[in-house]
Amino acid sequence: MSSRERILGRVRRALADAPADEAPVARDYLREHGQRTTAQTVELLAENLADYRAIVHRCADGELPALLAGLLSARGSRSVLVPPGLPPGWLAQAQASPVPDEAASTAPELDRVDSVVTGCAVAVAETGTIVLDGSPDQGRRRITLVPDHHICVVRVPDQVVSSVPQALERLDPARPLTWISGPSATSDIELDRVEGVHGPRTLEVVLVGGRPSGNVTS
Repeated sequence: MSSRERILGRVRRALADAPADEAPVARDYLREHGQRTTAQTVELLAENLADYRAIVHRCADGELPALLAGLLSARGSRSVLVPPGLPPGWLAQAQASPVPDEAASTAPELDRVDSVVTGCAVAVAETGTIVLDGSPDQGRRRITLVPDHHICVVRVPDQVVSSVPQALERLDPARPLTWISGPSATSDIELDRVEGVHGPRTLEVVLVGGRPSGNVTS
């Protein structure tokens, strides 16, 4: 008798006295932990992004072009990768040369780009997670994995949800989803943290909508 047959035999014996028509048990999972106002949900997102070592900024809609230009300038970025559907006004004041998201671009070419600016599909407050789904304002998955500096714009409060279940309700599982919780990082058995192993070492998140600009954390 093979190992597979022994295991299946144990399963059959364990289920032998179970009624054949027994209905499956429905699990009633929480959709979010606690009750929060919209403002509190946005604050929680900012706090958890910062806990993951993302740099968080806030601005009103009209301040976004100046803020993005300032972030790119402070970084010393001479080139910036631009998804095809990024709103043209976002980088209207930036001095960095735009680099289009093209299918023919190679990994070495993308690695030479200083920064990338994208939108997002949704942001999860409880986990401090930004989700990209490859929409036109986010571009191909690889453009946010190869360059070393990623600026992600989140529209507040429209793109902010409390929990992962709420995020999943908004997302299309057939799309290429990328879940980002802070800059790329890993640790060895001695907990020595190394950043930039499988994505950008620096993640800046701009929460845009109804509040003056300013650095929340660094």
